[in-house]
Amino acid sequence: MINGDILLRGTTCIWMFPIYGLAVFLEPVHNRIRHLPLIVRGGIYMVLIFAVELISGLLLRLVLGECPWKYVNKTLSICGIITLDYAPVWIVYGILFEKIHDVIACIEKRINRNDN
Repeated sequence: MINGDILLRGTTCIWMFPIYGLAVFLEPVHNRIRHLPLIVRGGIYMVLIFAVELISGLLLRLVLGECPWKYVNKTLSICGIITLDYAPVWIVYGILFEKIHDVIACIEKRINRNDN
């Protein structure tokens, strides 16, 4: 919630950076599922993101005794670590990741053509 801070400052947990970095593994997935319909690709990304969220959350809880995010008050929560409420969000993020990947690949091709 925005509370009057126009700089939108926030806090995070240092453990989140390597977890966010796991998104790089969506690239080879994208290359393998490129031929599938959009909604199927979105569903695959959603399942993968939920899996990473659940596994990393369980590992953090096991190692640190606590997970930085908590969905305990959500009706669609699983172990308080993931919430199925986010399914549409993860579908959209997955599709956005692949679009960003395609733009970066296009830029890379242009740069390589100009170098030759």
